[in-house]
Amino acid sequence: MSTNLQIGIVGLPNVGKSTLFNAITKAGAEAANFPFCTIEPNVGVVEVPDHRIYDLAGLFHPKKVTPAFTRFVDIAGLVAGASRGEGLGNQFLSHIRETDAIAHVVRCFENGDITHVEGSVDPVRDMEIINTELCLADLDSVEKKKNKVAKLASSGIKEAKLVLPVYEKVYAALSDGKPVRSLGLSDDEKEVLRELNLLTLKPVLYVLNTSEDDVSDPMSSPLVQKAAAQAEKEGAKWVPISAEIEQEVSELDPEEAKVFLADLGEKEPGLNRLIRAAYSLLGLINFFTVGEDECRSWTVREGTKAPKAAGKIHTDIERGFIRAEIVSYDDLMACGSYAAVREKGLLRVEGKDYIIQDGDVAYFRFNV
Repeated sequence: MSTNLQIGIVGLPNVGKSTLFNAITKAGAEAANFPFCTIEPNVGVVEVPDHRIYDLAGLFHPKKVTPAFTRFVDIAGLVAGASRGEGLGNQFLSHIRETDAIAHVVRCFENGDITHVEGSVDPVRDMEIINTELCLADLDSVEKKKNKVAKLASSGIKEAKLVLPVYEKVYAALSDGKPVRSLGLSDDEKEVLRELNLLTLKPVLYVLNTSEDDVSDPMSSPLVQKAAAQAEKEGAKWVPISAEIEQEVSELDPEEAKVFLADLGEKEPGLNRLIRAAYSLLGLINFFTVGEDECRSWTVREGTKAPKAAGKIHTDIERGFIRAEIVSYDDLMACGSYAAVREKGLLRVEGKDYIIQDGDVAYFRFNV
């Protein structure tokens, strides 16, 4: 199993982060699906919601079906001062440096029984506290690197002179409390910073944790309105979810869950919306490989060329890529078999410059 997407979950204590994470781990894939025995206690792995892989399996009856998976990494105890070692947050920040995106859980519900660490419920203040902590953590990394590069530049090292302005620009922004992603850096500038795995360069998805009463109409909540407006001001995506309901859903069997969600006017768990929003945020798509042995879903970024997509399956296939035989999921399902697809002339032969599309069913010819 290759986990295609990694999301780090952050948030203040008592905002519903642990409730959401518990729902994720309960809804998670069974350990039998994985080639390793244990998953760290702060990691949850769940299937990407995509019915197409099961539809294709219905045509091919393979021995094995492997959907795409998302890995959630939970960061415990992030509080104001975490970057200086307050709470437990600092030791966990390193865990999300390897993730693709950050899911920032924000409390958008009142509940007198659940104390807020800051004494009151204010989603915008909470968003700013976490963003400040992530900026400070990045500032520390950038300052160390900038000082090293400045020394090399002053001793006449040409490469250091070229990259020093990038570190200085980023350092100035972080000192000002601005996340690095807000700077609109070029690909070359991002490449300079790549080894630092900066937290504030990662795209953010705000998870607005609503009360159960607001599930059917989240925008009726003034707290959700405030948080959503702040997310949009930052140019960030947001998704409303009730962590409490997600946990309840995760404890039910699939049929019971369906009835429970229908009673709430929902078609699917909020977790599905969360994963889809993360896919959209990162520009990810799925393509498929099919056969009697296995039907499998693969995740790549939009714009990925065929050889690179083939490399997801095996580096040898990328290295020895000859061509890709492509049919769309829709055409294959409508025809019902590869024989019918060929008969109707819907199987395309594509070369090295072909860009993989969402829903492509691919067979790669290669020679090494």
